[in-house]
Amino acid sequence: MEPGQQCLGSFFINHIVLFINHIVHIEHIGSRTLRLIIPVAMPLYEQIQEAATFIRSCTDFKVKTGIVLGTGLGNLTDDLSVEAEINYQDIPHFAQSTVESHKGKLIFGHLGAHPVVIMSGRFHWYEGWSMEQVTFPIRVLKALGIERIIITNVSGGVNPHFLAGDLVIVRDHINLLPENPLRGPNDERLGPRFPDMLHTYDEDLRRLALEIAQTHGIRAFEGVYSAMSGPNLETPAEYTMLRSLGSDCTGMSSIPEVLVARHSGLPVMMISLVSNVSYPRSAIRVTTLEDVISTAQAAEPKMRLLIRELLAYL
Repeated sequence: MEPGQQCLGSFFINHIVLFINHIVHIEHIGSRTLRLIIPVAMPLYEQIQEAATFIRSCTDFKVKTGIVLGTGLGNLTDDLSVEAEINYQDIPHFAQSTVESHKGKLIFGHLGAHPVVIMSGRFHWYEGWSMEQVTFPIRVLKALGIERIIITNVSGGVNPHFLAGDLVIVRDHINLLPENPLRGPNDERLGPRFPDMLHTYDEDLRRLALEIAQTHGIRAFEGVYSAMSGPNLETPAEYTMLRSLGSDCTGMSSIPEVLVARHSGLPVMMISLVSNVSYPRSAIRVTTLEDVISTAQAAEPKMRLLIRELLAYL
């Protein structure tokens, strides 16, 4: 059987299993018989295992590092020696990305000599997904054996010293999202009930990234990332609030993935690309998605270089 056929066969098997995990309720009303198919919620751990099993049926490629690509940063895959690609829509329990520039694929391959799996496209809470759906891929990547995760995004700069195109090596975050992916019953097989957040962002990875940036003359700074729900951009008053709270850049993603990665025991690195200057008020300009993507794509080669060289040391 060809690899693609095996993968497709597993797809149907998994979806048959999903159908079996329902209760058929039969109701007799007079001479009529109604059959109601009632879904039974599959525990999160079992969903993760099912998704990971499907992916392994498509590729036996062993990965060390997971990478999440943010808006306008998808061209990192051009540097990849690709071993396998899997569409999100084919993976059991995966959501579907609805944001422009997010391809919606898991891509396996080597960056240089380093084996990686890249999430080309992420999910956002503002798209209507639950936090469990937003962060589900991180748990699946952990089940596939990644040893660390690198999370990228674009953000608005609220540090007045930042310029559009700067890279922020995140050392801490401020979570202003209205929901937490760790809320609800905790499964100890996935992580502890109360994960500590002191050393969330790996110090060694941060230091190495800053050294690489300095070597290549790339403007990169350590900073604090904040997240609000979106999808609207923040108001001038909100940017001022975020700066007063200690934020250096702000976006609408990433922190949920970080929380789940931390819960899973994964070392985390986050790199944020400043797409627009949002503080002080006099620096704010009307910003569109096209503006964000354009700035991100222009500055993306710096982030690609940084990630490639970082992985060469690991």
